[in-house]
Amino acid sequence: MTISSLLTVWGNIWPYLIAILLFLVLIVIHEFGHFIAAKAMGVRVNEFAVGFGPKLFSKQWGETKYALNLIPLGGYCAMEGEDEDSGDPRAFCNKKAWRRFVIVVMGAVFNLLLGLLLVAIVLAPQEAFVSTVIAQFEENAVSEQSGLRVDDRFLEVDGRKIFTTYDLSYAFTNVDDGKIDVTVRRDGKKVVLRDVAFATEEEDGISYLTVDFQMYGIKKTPLSYLKQTVATAASYCAVIWRSLIDLISGKYGISAVSGPVGVTATIGSVARKSLTDLLPIMALITINLGIFNLLPLPALDGGRLLFILIEMIFRKPIPQKYEAWVHAAGFAVLIAFMLLITAKDIWSLIRG
Repeated sequence: MTISSLLTVWGNIWPYLIAILLFLVLIVIHEFGHFIAAKAMGVRVNEFAVGFGPKLFSKQWGETKYALNLIPLGGYCAMEGEDEDSGDPRAFCNKKAWRRFVIVVMGAVFNLLLGLLLVAIVLAPQEAFVSTVIAQFEENAVSEQSGLRVDDRFLEVDGRKIFTTYDLSYAFTNVDDGKIDVTVRRDGKKVVLRDVAFATEEEDGISYLTVDFQMYGIKKTPLSYLKQTVATAASYCAVIWRSLIDLISGKYGISAVSGPVGVTATIGSVARKSLTDLLPIMALITINLGIFNLLPLPALDGGRLLFILIEMIFRKPIPQKYEAWVHAAGFAVLIAFMLLITAKDIWSLIRG
């Protein structure tokens, strides 16, 4: 194989290696949240590992073994008494419910904190921010003719809170008739506008409202930077939550869902164009991972939290064997769903 061929192969592979590395970082951050919380709550951690499969390197440090494994597709924090009974007073199963709750929830919390940090990094270079207040309309703007005015501040669109222009972008997506209900703040008062009309366009089977106005800018100060960081992270959370509701309600089909293969392909495509453009995508993915893990579904952290909450309310734990059965069944369903999505992603890639 010639050097030119090797460079071509490397050029095709490296974006996907970056995608895998970024996924690994997100999962390790999640497990590190559990790890830090377990140590703080006095739980014995038997092993903290990066990756799965055969061990490449391991070192015993105190009571915990730290390992680097061959397959870079995740990691784990193995606590004493996490999934079985243990006589060790420092076992997870023998700790008070509130301590176990903190340990379980901190994985998702660390993902959300990482998302907040990534948003802050993305916004740092910007010299100014975009507000949600209309500054001016384009000539013959349809939305102005339907009732919007200069200096209107968007508060809600079709009942959904608006924190940033990111929320507006999502709210203006997949509107079939080109009309939306808008709540704005005008002259210090809330004003509800019904059936505000927009011109529409369609791309890849999804309809979009055409934005026919411009927003005021926000001068960058330490306070506005902090506010915009928190607001943007909140927008990411809101959009992820709304997307989940829209998926469940049938607004979007299964074709709109991507698994690891689809997301890896997207990240790889973005990486080819600009590595800096990966940051907002990674912020969205890590926040998505945090929120998804908190859903009260078996096999997820949210499912474990639900069992702990039931124990805290009724002052009596559900027998561990029953909880294990529920999580095992949930895990089987989750794997089946992931296989279905992965097959769909692979088929989409093959078809181009």
